Amino acid sequence: MKKIIGLTIPLIAGLINLAWAQNTISGKIFDKETKEPLVGVSVFIPNTQLGATTNNNGLFTLTSEQPFDSVEVRYVGYQTQKLKAEQGKNVVVALSSSVTSMQEVVITASREAQSRADVPMAISKLSATAINDSKATLITELINKVPGVAMVNLNNEQHMMSIRQPMGSNAYFLYLEDGIPLRAMGVFNHNALIEMNVFAISGIEVVKGPASSLYGPEAVGGAINFITQKPTAITTARIGIQFDQWGYKRVQYGTGGMIAKKVGFYFGGFYAKQQNGWMTYSDYDKNSINARFDYDLTKKTKLILAGSFNDYSSDMSGSVDSIAFYARQYVSTSNFTYRKVKSLRSRLSAEHKWNENNNTTLHLIYRDNTIAQNPAYGIRWTTGSLTATGEINDNSSKSKAFILQHAAEIKPIRTKLIAGVSLDNSPVTYDSYRIDLFAKLRPGGTSVEQYTMDKERPDIKIADYDATLVNTAAYLQAEVKPIKQVTITLGGRYDDMSFKYNNYIDNTSGKKSYQQFTPKLGVTYKITSIIGVYGNYSLGFSPPGLTSVFRKKPNTNPAEFYYNLEPAKFTNYELGGWASLLKNKIDIDVAVYQMIGTNELLNIKQPDNSTDYQSAGKTAHQGVEFGLTYRPNTAWMFRVGGTNAMHRYDEFILSTKTSDKIKNVNGKIMPSSPSWIANSEVTYKPKFVKGLRVGIEWQHMSSWYQNQINTVKYEDKGAFGLKGISVLNFRVGYRWKFIEVFSNIMNFTDELYAFNATRGNNVTDRTGFTAAPPRTFVFGIQYNFTGKK
Repeated sequence: MKKIIGLTIPLIAGLINLAWAQNTISGKIFDKETKEPLVGVSVFIPNTQLGATTNNNGLFTLTSEQPFDSVEVRYVGYQTQKLKAEQGKNVVVALSSSVTSMQEVVITASREAQSRADVPMAISKLSATAINDSKATLITELINKVPGVAMVNLNNEQHMMSIRQPMGSNAYFLYLEDGIPLRAMGVFNHNALIEMNVFAISGIEVVKGPASSLYGPEAVGGAINFITQKPTAITTARIGIQFDQWGYKRVQYGTGGMIAKKVGFYFGGFYAKQQNGWMTYSDYDKNSINARFDYDLTKKTKLILAGSFNDYSSDMSGSVDSIAFYARQYVSTSNFTYRKVKSLRSRLSAEHKWNENNNTTLHLIYRDNTIAQNPAYGIRWTTGSLTATGEINDNSSKSKAFILQHAAEIKPIRTKLIAGVSLDNSPVTYDSYRIDLFAKLRPGGTSVEQYTMDKERPDIKIADYDATLVNTAAYLQAEVKPIKQVTITLGGRYDDMSFKYNNYIDNTSGKKSYQQFTPKLGVTYKITSIIGVYGNYSLGFSPPGLTSVFRKKPNTNPAEFYYNLEPAKFTNYELGGWASLLKNKIDIDVAVYQMIGTNELLNIKQPDNSTDYQSAGKTAHQGVEFGLTYRPNTAWMFRVGGTNAMHRYDEFILSTKTSDKIKNVNGKIMPSSPSWIANSEVTYKPKFVKGLRVGIEWQHMSSWYQNQINTVKYEDKGAFGLKGISVLNFRVGYRWKFIEVFSNIMNFTDELYAFNATRGNNVTDRTGFTAAPPRTFVFGIQYNFTGKK
């Protein structure tokens, strides 16, 4: 017995000594700005091979038999931190984003996280810091910071978009939310961002140029991916108000954190209301909510349930004529037009990591959209007439879809493969009928002072159909690194898009289908660790939208429709490069592109303001996009970005009638296409007043042609005497502990300008101006709570 005791005591003592010899540090790592957990962060002991990585919740544990007094924390796209190691204690680490944009991590270019420097295409990212500092009322204020992109504000959150295209309403770009299209293909609308929650956005990525090889139809000029707020690693809460002197008020809120060890959540949104604004008949209200729950089913599997709801109702003031515009008489010509939008989006996602080289993602998606409107753009009036017509329409769609993707890294051959399949089934209904109006004319009878309602005419249909859209697709992309400095990207996608329809106006039923393969080839070469170049070739395509196909052609009896419209196809060639100079103080990003379009869907405005659609023979789009950021120190930041571009009709027949003087616009510049778009900003965050920020921004668009025959330009002068649009915006904010106060002064010098100015090709046509707001003072206060664990 004594011998057993004598052997046991040293054994126990040895085990105790061994336990004490185990040096352990645990902690949680998250993004400093968003407080979202960072997955896959490397935590290691300097000068050793010992390390650990964070899990789905940003947690790690690092153990060593040898004592250590520090650890390094490294993550692509973030600044490296060195921490003092206190064994046995939990540490909380907030990582700051990388100083240089070339080290940013982007998702949209490949549907997988990758370094910006490995992407062979033009892509820009707006960080959470840039978004939070902007304190934007509208998404336009964020998107217009991106070089090569112009988001046209049509007031009350209505908008148009330009990415390597003229400013217009054609659906040659794609809106994504966390990588998933906001709407089903074929029912896309340029106003779809009304259905976004600006307060729930934590990042924005913009791909410029065709992205059809991954995302399919409509991603032609580019794609905008809104990355929404995820559950935070620590408890957070925000609540604030925002208002201006023109009757706009907004309450905004958001909260997130971990409910349990494996469950995280985020919930946030805003309610906005505008009354008695600077433009008559421009009231609107919007309720927008986002929610998300993340659940770690196992160490390798995560489930995500996310949803968004938007309820929007707005008066629709429309454009004004030159008399009212230049007199600053912001009076709507109608007091009966409106737009009402409701949208519900939800998804259930499963993410499974088989091992360090293979992962699979499945998204199950549901969408429910309705738009009811009496649109101002639908008013038809012929010069001199005392009557006019308009329309009331209702469009609804419900989508059920899935996207299944697998990514595999094959290290022996330095290759990463991404493959996926998708299916989208979307029943759609659309009904539109005429309304009769009275027109009160201005002296001379060449323009209308006021339209008023006469009666609704549901017996006279403009469009009346239902259809079931089905889009099936498969895609594959390979990224190969034959040598360390070179990345070759080769990908392609096959789409089969079809719809069965019933057109109740001409009592026809049928089916149409479009098939297309869209390839992409790109190469990136890192000349040094701070300089790189790339080139790519890609194709994009976009079938005509349903509302284009099933609207009656103007002045046809019996009714004729656009059944023969062809899909638009685009071929894009691009060269670009980037550099990070003077120890990351200067970032430069440049892209040169040429995109040739065939069968591009274009519209011809008729004398009564109706629209005739045609598939143009050939168009050309070419330009240079550039961005430069200079950070001389931590207090100052200078940013310049923009594009010089040309958009031209190469072959476009307007008329085949011998009596018409102008039969084509071959060689003409496309309307609403400024040759120069620029956005620049200076931001100052002084060290001696912690929490203070001051910034001034300049937005410019050069003059543009208003019509297709290039006879009239919009070339009013703005700030600095520049023609087109030239405005200054001023921003200031101060944060002290949990309280943040801010003010934005938009159109600082109170310029008179129009967001958009267009007219038809006829001699009697007059310009319609979408007036921009006069100088606007935005004020806000926000409470920001951040927990400690």
